[in-house]
Amino acid sequence: MDITPAVLAGRQIIQGYGDGGFRVGGVAMVGSVLVFPDKTRPWAITNPDEITIKSLSMVLAEPPTLLVIGCGDRFVPPSQNLLAALKEPGVALEWMDTGAACRTFNVLLTEDRAAMAALIAVE
Repeated sequence: MDITPAVLAGRQIIQGYGDGGFRVGGVAMVGSVLVFPDKTRPWAITNPDEITIKSLSMVLAEPPTLLVIGCGDRFVPPSQNLLAALKEPGVALEWMDTGAACRTFNVLLTEDRAAMAALIAVE
């Protein structure tokens, strides 16, 4: 019995992470990434303290309903300023370690939810 979830063609399933990068939609990328349902872009962020509204500007150009942020290899809480700034355009934030964020984003894609991910690379 095949239990592989059905995913729309072209969706950016995260297939792996670690060693300083990601494998998304069959493409290996070095460094942190912004993952949209249909594309993945490099993200010049290396630690959670660098995550700001400005660093998320590409994501917020068309604000998602849900933004999943992977803050690295361990959980570090987000800043209150960032939480407040994301609340203004109505973005729900899920902040977690990068591994959990990758898994969560994949589940959201299989549910065809309007989500994006901002993921800090881990070793």
